[in-house]
Amino acid sequence: MDTKLSALTINCTLKPSPVASSTDVMGDQIAKFLAEQDVECVNVRAVDHVLLPGVDKDMGDGDAWPALREKVLSADIFVLLTPTWLGQHSSVAQRVLERLDAELGETDDKGRPILFDKVAVAGVVGNEDGAHHIVGVFYQALNDVGFTVPAQGCVYWNGEAMHTIDYKDLDQTPSAVTASMTAALTNAIHLATLLRGDGYPATA
Repeated sequence: MDTKLSALTINCTLKPSPVASSTDVMGDQIAKFLAEQDVECVNVRAVDHVLLPGVDKDMGDGDAWPALREKVLSADIFVLLTPTWLGQHSSVAQRVLERLDAELGETDDKGRPILFDKVAVAGVVGNEDGAHHIVGVFYQALNDVGFTVPAQGCVYWNGEAMHTIDYKDLDQTPSAVTASMTAALTNAIHLATLLRGDGYPATA
């Protein structure tokens, strides 16, 4: 059995590729950190894919979610990244959460929710406050569908209110962001390793 951990980041920027995105910068930093810890990481920009509205696994012709869902199911660590708009997560992030709702009805061969034994981390960038609110929304939703959130399992950056500097424009990553990223991802790797070796028991 392959013991190497894998990770998936879904970047929920509103900007399609190849437009520069602060959320993408944070996703690249996370992927680099994970790679240095021997965790394979795939980055996806959700807006580049047609994710139809709905709460089913497959919403029919043209829906790109089924292929993306397979990436979610194959990853040990799932990182959901969003920009902050009007103090809220992006509409793209909401679409991803809504599509994950389908997993509430899915179970594995042990009868457990299919996302058990998978770890989720939240990432937020923006120019005004809103990160704590968004992280709280993400934690509740991701845990509800079966993910486990590690201790201090988020990383965020919010610039000074009313200013125009974006995360991608910074000359260097603030030390507090680096520290929180290190803690969140180190704890995620640790937790994913434990769950890979000894997952949650069946309860039904």
